[in-house]
Amino acid sequence: MAASPLPPPDPQFVLRGTQSAVHALHFFGGAQGQGRPLLLSGSLSGLVHIWSLQTRRAVATLDGHGGKCVTWLQTLPQGHLLLSQGRDLTLRLWDLAEGRNAIVDSVPVESMGFCRSSVLARGQERWILAMPGRGSDEVQILEMPSKTSVCTLKPEADAKPGMPMCLELWQADSSPRPLLLAGYEDGSVALWDVSERKVCSRVACHPEPVMGFDFDSQKARGVSGSAEKALAVWSLDEQQALQVCRTHKLTNPGIADVKIRPDRKILATAGWDHRVRVFHWWTMKPLAVLSFHSAIIHCVAFATDGLLAAGSGDQRISIWSLYPIRSDTSTPSLGHAEGREVGTQALA
Repeated sequence: MAASPLPPPDPQFVLRGTQSAVHALHFFGGAQGQGRPLLLSGSLSGLVHIWSLQTRRAVATLDGHGGKCVTWLQTLPQGHLLLSQGRDLTLRLWDLAEGRNAIVDSVPVESMGFCRSSVLARGQERWILAMPGRGSDEVQILEMPSKTSVCTLKPEADAKPGMPMCLELWQADSSPRPLLLAGYEDGSVALWDVSERKVCSRVACHPEPVMGFDFDSQKARGVSGSAEKALAVWSLDEQQALQVCRTHKLTNPGIADVKIRPDRKILATAGWDHRVRVFHWWTMKPLAVLSFHSAIIHCVAFATDGLLAAGSGDQRISIWSLYPIRSDTSTPSLGHAEGREVGTQALA
């Protein structure tokens, strides 16, 4: 008889000390040969903590948002520059080089919404920034670091998508033109041609606002979550038309964040039900339910080496090593986590 699968493992370790709910996570560094990455976390109290995953302690604390919740963190191509977005209606640019933790620039955010911004590199020294605009349904595009306004993306007159809820700038391999995916309050996802300032396609994905999504540009496929009990998987064809491929029903409602691992093998969701759910990205087969936290999970993030982090309202960050990325094969070692078989029979 085959042995019964073991239940999902405990976290590899847990980071404590944020002193308030964790709303944003971002790994940086840790590329091949550079050792373990650092982890950035943004908290409800307005602080950004920089964590060493070797010592499992915070090595620096950044206080730049006046005690208001930090909702988004992103490092820039230079590696030592960090963007943080807060509910104080500012984006801060930090210089983290050589132990510095200094604010070197700020960009005002003119929206009170919860929409996280997005960046796209345009070379080593330039990037473009998409952020919620002044109008409730607008997205502002800036050239950085000059802060030059590129354009404002406003939905067509007959469309009523509501506020943008999440944004992702990207660029197809076949064209240098920047594109923007935006998830909206009405549950739709739209593809914008930034240069033309027009919507190429829009698709209804959810009956509730899109709370989080991620996009796999190589497979031209994305996944999104909302307050409902389902994930939507959607694709983009060669004519830049979006369409919903399938929906995946969930046991409990409410997804706050969705992330695809950098190797595009698995994805993780942050659940209102205090659980992280892990799926095979191509088949959407449920692989594991990680039950550790005691409050809503606001955010998840993957490192380039495959580590998964989850941030929760219980003021803890859990770190998981699941289905390690293997360099000797294109197939993930699904079915194992830290050398143990992960059970899928109890996917509550």
